[in-house]
Amino acid sequence: MALKQVSSNKCFEGFQKVFEHDSAELKCKMKFGIYLPPKAETGKCPVLYWLSGLTCTEQNFITKSGFHQAAAEHGLIVVAPDTSPRGCNIEGEDESWDFGTGAGFYVDATEDPWKTNYRMYSYIKDELPKLINANFPTDPERMSIFGHSMGGHGALILALKNPGKYKSVSAFAPICNPMQCQWGKKALGGYLGSDVSKWEAYDATQLVKSYPDSHLDILIDQGKDDQFLSAGQLLPDNFIAACTEQKIPVVFRLQQGYDHSYFFIATFINDHIKHHAKYLNA
Repeated sequence: MALKQVSSNKCFEGFQKVFEHDSAELKCKMKFGIYLPPKAETGKCPVLYWLSGLTCTEQNFITKSGFHQAAAEHGLIVVAPDTSPRGCNIEGEDESWDFGTGAGFYVDATEDPWKTNYRMYSYIKDELPKLINANFPTDPERMSIFGHSMGGHGALILALKNPGKYKSVSAFAPICNPMQCQWGKKALGGYLGSDVSKWEAYDATQLVKSYPDSHLDILIDQGKDDQFLSAGQLLPDNFIAACTEQKIPVVFRLQQGYDHSYFFIATFINDHIKHHAKYLNA
């Protein structure tokens, strides 16, 4: 599959690049950011996938989070895909900020008119890693995932639905129980239809209840002054209760004074890179 380089910038002796490709899964052109640490010039590196939140593209994380120095030090390739298909000319895809363009929710849609293109779950799980492993000096056996908000939800469900695929998972202010919040009800209802039992396959709080073993060390940071926490969109308490019941280790840190923004992410990003490096470089 042909990759077209869109940009390349030297950063902490490595390179932050953006590529475009034709996605077979999403049936449109997609972009992703990839950071190649200095170590990638001489050997294979583990890969850490970042999933962004509502309204984001591949640009938000690579320009705002300040992850590069830690990724360079730990020798991690970091991949940041877009958050939805683009330009599919589906009626209604640009009508709201929390559904359609920029809001793929990391599910495989089953409803018309979304089911042809809105297959972000399969894109992140299968197509993108194959593309990355075929074109860059990766170690396919060493892969982890993290994300923010809608992307935190994506990271959690991908790790929980695919035991053993990812060495570690972490999230910033994830949407933990989408079946119970307005964002989730809108997205899951729109993409998957009105049968609520189908939504459970994409809800971290539901998935953790049937996770087969406890070999998953989850790190979650949540800003205490996050407006979406107080609005009941994130519901971390439900997820933590389910993890506790299943004896799945989760480190949950409520960070005093922090909100939902990239200032919050930038503050704690090094902790998350370190968390993943511990498993990826083991």
